[in-house]
Amino acid sequence: MIRVLIADDQAMVRTGFGMIIGAQSDMEVVGEAADGVHAVELARRLRPDVVLLDIRMPRLDGLEALRLLAGPGVADPIRVVVVTTFDLDEYVHTALSNGACGFLLKDSGPALLVEAVRAAVSGDALISPSITVRLLEHLSSPAPARDDSGLSPRELDVVKLVARGLTNAEIAAGLFIAVGTVKTHLASVQMKLKARNRVEIAAWAWERRLVG
Repeated sequence: MIRVLIADDQAMVRTGFGMIIGAQSDMEVVGEAADGVHAVELARRLRPDVVLLDIRMPRLDGLEALRLLAGPGVADPIRVVVVTTFDLDEYVHTALSNGACGFLLKDSGPALLVEAVRAAVSGDALISPSITVRLLEHLSSPAPARDDSGLSPRELDVVKLVARGLTNAEIAAGLFIAVGTVKTHLASVQMKLKARNRVEIAAWAWERRLVG
């Protein structure tokens, strides 16, 4: 079973997420927290497979809680997916740099929430497509040299679609290949780029203006 901890200051949100997770045959909710301090305490004690974490919470905000659970220097990081109403650029960048395994908006829908949990467990990461597109539009720094880091043309195709926020299933459909082949390409890309997860692959593509 995939063990999930839900941290959100709104009881209705916790209940809704709990119903979505509980409806999956391979998932269970192991705990709930209404503030950041409790979220960190529960996560460290229960060691869930994934934490669904809101940003604006009492006592300790979600971004600081994320840093404590998965940020740079954490010896045994916990997989965290940020799920929030607020998609401000500074929130997105801070969350990703602090080790988030995904960034979703609360209105993304049940299917995307479940997929984000599964992606986090498998070592991937999922970002709401609308956020991905906006990040691309807002990049303003000069583009570095377009080195391909040894990626094959097909791997570059996959990377570009990851940077657009597509899921593995959508990438497979778009390239007319199997989902298993997409996963194989992503594993190879992670090794070549020394990327820890899907988020860092997307960041690599954004920084090089591979998607326009």
